[in-house]
Amino acid sequence: MIMMMKFYTFTFLICLFSKLQGHCKSDISLGNSLTLTSPLEYTPGFIGKAYIMETESSSTREPGFKAALTMESSDKDDGRYLCSLQIFLGDVRVWSSGHYSKMYVSSKCIIELTKDGDLRLKSSNKHVGWRSGTSGQGVERLEIQSTGNLVLVDAKNLIKWQSFNFPTDVMLSGQKLDVATQLTSFPNDSTLFYSFEILRDKIALFLNLNKLKYSYWEYKPIEKNTTVNFVRLGLKGLDLFDDNSHIIGRIEQPLIRFLALGNRTGNLGLYSYKPEKGKFEATFQAVSDTCDLPVACKPYGICTFSKSCSCIKVVSNGDCSSINVEEVVSVKRLCDHEMVELKGVTTVLRNGTQVRNISKERCEELCKKDCECGAASYSVSGESCVMYGIVMGVKQIERVSGLSYMVKIPKGVRLSDEKPNVRKWVVGLVGGIDGFVILLLLSGFAFYFIRKRRKRLSLPPPPPPPLPQQPANTDS
Repeated sequence: MIMMMKFYTFTFLICLFSKLQGHCKSDISLGNSLTLTSPLEYTPGFIGKAYIMETESSSTREPGFKAALTMESSDKDDGRYLCSLQIFLGDVRVWSSGHYSKMYVSSKCIIELTKDGDLRLKSSNKHVGWRSGTSGQGVERLEIQSTGNLVLVDAKNLIKWQSFNFPTDVMLSGQKLDVATQLTSFPNDSTLFYSFEILRDKIALFLNLNKLKYSYWEYKPIEKNTTVNFVRLGLKGLDLFDDNSHIIGRIEQPLIRFLALGNRTGNLGLYSYKPEKGKFEATFQAVSDTCDLPVACKPYGICTFSKSCSCIKVVSNGDCSSINVEEVVSVKRLCDHEMVELKGVTTVLRNGTQVRNISKERCEELCKKDCECGAASYSVSGESCVMYGIVMGVKQIERVSGLSYMVKIPKGVRLSDEKPNVRKWVVGLVGGIDGFVILLLLSGFAFYFIRKRRKRLSLPPPPPPPLPQQPANTDS
């Protein structure tokens, strides 16, 4: 019964809007509005969507852009619905008014373009949860351009507001991002978020957690002594431009429709449409190895050679599978702890607090005395110490002389009842899973050869070869 109610509510609203506005027009004039209503009974997982305008696709084989008013049940299932204005490329959401500031309603989601030119989202009690802020600027209509840019324009077609100026987690073909702007992506139920940022010397991916910020991928211009002014997603890929609008770098990938920052992994992908599959696929990813992602494993986890997660059991319950970012942050102050070195591991995080020209012992001491330091890496060649506020992005590597990664643990903690020696336990743990996998492979090969040998021995011996015949005597 509930599923039927969802269906009829959704269909009725689409038909109502088609009657009032003309379904799939490319523009909306002043004074028009649309109301999207929720089911009579709160329905977890409900998604209502009413398309308000669309572009004509440049190719019959590729989808175009559509703008829609949407209602989605809250992740918390608290009886409320998320109300937003969204832009879709096919089935992919590429922009949302609720990306940064979410608007919740109990029953109705209303979009209107007021007579004084302000685009608004409001609830049934007329509370305005989002607005364009363009009142009194001469706005005459709302349009969606062929690039997917949603714009408010005046009588002279001058843009007064555009979605391109408010980037979310997607960058569309033809869109430009200036220095100091960014894309952001927020994982569900987490306080951390990812950002793709344009800096003067590079573009980079960052992991952000409260006041902590660490990069884990970067791309610098090909030409030396150049500075980045803006980036643009063009026909040949992602281009970097200098202050004179000259291309100084490019991540080449043709026929790209959009760039997206994933909210689960934090990876950056360039996507093109595959007509034979009827969907978009990433033809380029900034991080190609799983273990080079900052959240390949949970905090205090180690991404091993076999792409599985080992664990450093430094929490009180000793259960690393239950560790989450919130728990680590809540007990972040590590004042009365000691350092332990992990052999054959490193972290993918960069931009930690760096101190040069010091010894390894001094590096260890600095982190130990800093209540905000959770781990430190040290390089003998550069006499460089880098300190981190969280143990994340740790991965197994081939042991390199002169490189050390140290983790802070509570004093007196025994990481294993069987092996009180902390250092030996940690070293054994890092390679434990990989060693088990190798052991299984070797056991399989041994079983195969032993079985083959036994089978060969059980066969009857072959008959002896016939004796050679003597040649006939031809002497007369």
